[in-house]
Amino acid sequence: MNGALDSRRTALLLVDLQNDFLHPKGAYARGGQSSKDIAALPARLAPLARELRTRGGSVISTHFTLVPDRHGEPLIGAHLRRLRPFLGRGDFAPGSFGHDLVDELKPADFRIEKVAYSAFYQTRLEFVLARAGIDTLLVGGIVTNGGVASTVRDAHVRDIRCIVLSDGCAAFRAEVHDATLVSLGSIVTLATIAEARRALEGA
Repeated sequence: MNGALDSRRTALLLVDLQNDFLHPKGAYARGGQSSKDIAALPARLAPLARELRTRGGSVISTHFTLVPDRHGEPLIGAHLRRLRPFLGRGDFAPGSFGHDLVDELKPADFRIEKVAYSAFYQTRLEFVLARAGIDTLLVGGIVTNGGVASTVRDAHVRDIRCIVLSDGCAAFRAEVHDATLVSLGSIVTLATIAEARRALEGA
C-alpha cells in the first residue's frame, strides 16, 4: 500500500461485527456456526479503530438486520432461510443484544442497519459518507465473500475508494476468503491492518 491516508476523509467500515455473529450467546453460536478466523477479528481491528478516531477519522459499523413482522417473527428471505435454518424470533432484531456491535469495537460514530449483503442497498450509508466528507473506506468484517465483497463492489461503482484489510476480514472457510481477495484485487487496494496504520501515521 503506497502513500499516506488523510484520516479526516477516511472511515473504518466494520461490516457486521455483531454479537449475533460473534458472541458465545449469539444466534450463530447457538446454531453451531463458528470460526476462529472470524472470532479473532475484533481484537485485530480494535487498535486501528482507536487510532483512526484519535486522528480525526470515523468508525462506521454496519448491522445486518432481520426486521420483525407485527407478530415479532423475523422477515427472512428464502435464500437465508435455506442457508441458516436456525435463525428465528429475536435474532438480529433492531435494538437487541445480538444486533449490537461487539463491545471490543465500540464506539462507532455511525451505525448503518442493512437488510442485504451490501451496506449500500436501501441504507443511509451513501448519505453519511457524503455529508461527513468521507471518500476512503478501510473495510474489515464478515464475511469476506458476502457483506464485504458486496459492499466494496457497490462502493466501486460510486467512485468511493476502498482499502480491504486482508487480515481484518474473514469467511467461514479460509480458501473462500483467499479467493475473494484475489477477485477483489482489481477494484480495491488490499492491505494489512499494520500497513493501514502506517499509512495513517504517514499523513
